[in-house]
Amino acid sequence: MNRIDEHFSGLDKKALITFLTVGDPDIETSRQAILTMQEEGADLIELGVPFSDPSADGPVIQAADKRAIDGGTDIFKVFELVEDIRDQVKIPMVFLLYYNIIVQYGAQEFFERCAKAGVDGLIIPDLPYEESDEIAEYTQKYGVYQINLVSPTSHDRIKKIAQNSKGFLYCVSSLGVTGEKSSFETNFGEFFADIKRYAKIPACVDFGISTGEQVRELSAYCDGAIVGSAIVKAIASGKTLDERMDNLRAKLRELRSGIE
Repeated sequence: MNRIDEHFSGLDKKALITFLTVGDPDIETSRQAILTMQEEGADLIELGVPFSDPSADGPVIQAADKRAIDGGTDIFKVFELVEDIRDQVKIPMVFLLYYNIIVQYGAQEFFERCAKAGVDGLIIPDLPYEESDEIAEYTQKYGVYQINLVSPTSHDRIKKIAQNSKGFLYCVSSLGVTGEKSSFETNFGEFFADIKRYAKIPACVDFGISTGEQVRELSAYCDGAIVGSAIVKAIASGKTLDERMDNLRAKLRELRSGIE
């Protein structure tokens, strides 16, 4: 069984999914951040693979990608980190990455390495559901899920995507790029009613969540909250490794207060 299915099947609360950019500002910080996220109750960790043109991301994650790339982090070092830490991390880990990275690596080789390293799924913002057949044979062969995205503009596509997805649905709360938001304009009751009508897997929401109160507000509609930019900012605000982990713990505890 994929770790995502196994973990969600045992949850009796809303999920907290956390994100970091691997290599920001260095690999050791990412290693400690992953362990800290697990210790502080994260249910799944998204590992952002640095990319030179992260078109779906806002300024916070774009800056994190640049710092990581400038520090020498690439997909090979990301794989090495996951392989090194996998036996210490019991919760699911997924990559958030752009499709060109897979193409450049070689699709079959990439998925084979994911399975070997212990990567449970992939979030690929620039590979829509309708084009997922490009990697379908590899997701099935190696048991690495493609995590599909739905948004308020998906409309008639929601049924097909929700009925044919695995792991969890990545529900985009609003249009635009990632980043913290003070308020949301989406009609979440209507949005998630459509999703719940067809989905048999958990539906978790992202794009803009940055506080425990927002976690509480949005997780009332769905199965969990995904937090990215606020966590990346918390890690980046420290000057030393200890400061970064202290800031991360404080942010994680605030976010977790929204589901406890």
